[in-house]
Amino acid sequence: MTALAPHLTTFLREHLPQERRASPHTCEAYAYSFQLLLCFAASRLKTTPSRIEIEQLDPPLLLAFLEHIERERGNSARTRNARLAAIKAFFRFLEYRLPSCLDQARRVRAIPMKKIDEALVSHLSRDEMQALLDAPNPRQVSGIRDRAMLHLAFAAGLRVSELVSIRLDQIDRQTVTSIHIMGKGRRERVLPLWKETTAALKAWLAVRPASGDTEFFLNAVGRAMTRAGFEYILAKHAATAAQKLPSLADKRVTPHVLRHTCAMHTLKATRDARKVSLWLGHASLQSTEIYLRADPTEKLEALAAMAPPSLKPGRFAAPDKLLAMLKSIGRSKNYVE
Repeated sequence: MTALAPHLTTFLREHLPQERRASPHTCEAYAYSFQLLLCFAASRLKTTPSRIEIEQLDPPLLLAFLEHIERERGNSARTRNARLAAIKAFFRFLEYRLPSCLDQARRVRAIPMKKIDEALVSHLSRDEMQALLDAPNPRQVSGIRDRAMLHLAFAAGLRVSELVSIRLDQIDRQTVTSIHIMGKGRRERVLPLWKETTAALKAWLAVRPASGDTEFFLNAVGRAMTRAGFEYILAKHAATAAQKLPSLADKRVTPHVLRHTCAMHTLKATRDARKVSLWLGHASLQSTEIYLRADPTEKLEALAAMAPPSLKPGRFAAPDKLLAMLKSIGRSKNYVE
């Protein structure tokens, strides 16, 4: 039997951040996945998490854990797949370090991901987005900051992790006309900014506290803005905007909805999915297909380009010989029904 703790520690503290160069957000997500798994396993095995052994994490226990997080914790299939991906990555790591666990690792990696529904992306209309951008109070320092965050999140199509991790040195503080982004999978991209976005960022730079963390956006105590902090700010301003534009009240406005909104507006403006993919920092065009499915413009153009079928109503006239053959089969005494 092999203790789990030393190998899991090496995986999370050395393999992921150093060998795989995974982002801090990925390491944090993987660590939380194993926190849930070990608490569940310890309860099942009547032991403590630090005493769990690798061999005890067999496929039946893992399948029970995945069912537990769906049924009892109410997690979606997408979240289930994310937890399973973390577990599979760990057992892939073990394959080259523990030959005795090779068969177990292969059986774990054979656990299938759950199919998920590919729903159409939710996004805001131009009027709804404008109402949201106008919601922060420009007479308050927090309102100036919030306005800059909303403008940048929308204009650059940023993930929330990208937004809150932007540092001062990623923005040209003289002109503020472009921004350097370190995206998912360590893919870098440089994006030009609209004049409105530049003006909002300059306004924030003018009142931003000189002391504090090196991140561009700070909270009320001068520390880096967190994901939860921005989600709270976004929800607050979405509620304010909904008072002026009631259609917003029926939509769930999240940080990723702002990213989807940027993608949909960019697609309508450029009519080029490749440009949308580059703007958002997608690894492949396959990730951008969700916006093509949600945009009816190209489908309407394809429909207009297609000539409607020119079929005339009438009766089908078969050749006489064919009809005679069919009738003869029907009257045949050898016909078996």
